[in-house]
Amino acid sequence: MHKPVGLPKKLADLNRTAIMGVLNVTPDSFSDGGLYATTDLAIKHGLELVRQGADIVDVGGESTRPGAQRVTLDEELSRVIPVIEKLVEAGVSVSVDTMRSHVAEQALTAGAHLINDVSAGLADEDMFGVVKESNVPYIMMHWRAHSIEMNEKTEYTNVVTEVIDELKVRVDSAVSAGISPDRLVLDPGIGFAKLPEQNWPILRHIDEFMAEGFPTLIGVSRKRFIGELLADASGPREVDSRDYATTALTTLLAQANLWAIRVHNVQAAHDAIAVVEALRNVHE
Repeated sequence: MHKPVGLPKKLADLNRTAIMGVLNVTPDSFSDGGLYATTDLAIKHGLELVRQGADIVDVGGESTRPGAQRVTLDEELSRVIPVIEKLVEAGVSVSVDTMRSHVAEQALTAGAHLINDVSAGLADEDMFGVVKESNVPYIMMHWRAHSIEMNEKTEYTNVVTEVIDELKVRVDSAVSAGISPDRLVLDPGIGFAKLPEQNWPILRHIDEFMAEGFPTLIGVSRKRFIGELLADASGPREVDSRDYATTALTTLLAQANLWAIRVHNVQAAHDAIAVVEALRNVHE
């Protein structure tokens, strides 16, 4: 399993797929928007995610669901920085989920251990400079446009090869900007600028992404393509009823030796990965 350099020791020493727990300090995220929108509630939930087995808590202050409007810089900062500070004080490994260089910079000052940029530097030309000056891993996701217009950017001839090629371009740009390639983590961006049916080939061919030699992180948790798969006569499966399918995918991705999986239901992911590791460690 490939791992980025710069991880906290407890993550660097981890010998299984890491669990990144989602902590949205937002009123409008697609799954848990509004549930943890205050600092105190967010901190409490972040600590609960760790108790359930999260190795990393991913703190975000801006929804990236399809159609979401951007928040101001000041609003994003006010949402995430106090939460990051308190979680870091409690010994939690924290990633900041942001497309803004200034938020990333302030989060690092507050003690964040990873930067999770869904735009891979495309949304803010100054992001690479902040990453270069840090010593933390940088998660780069496949991204074509902001949430308000990403559903208009779903044209692919071969979604697997095109996503890989577009990620390679971002890697080349990051390395040219002076970022060490051994700090990069790639994320194919499930659900971002992709129709529901376009996500399945990516998951089916996840080995091709991993073959590029970079640690790979995937976020499938409760996403629309799962809801479409499980649709019935009344429409797509409700968001809060997609955890069983999410856990099935978590199990398969852990079997593929993925570096990390980003989930809302940490307990289910923890149990699934424990089963995978128990089977992997059987000596006949």
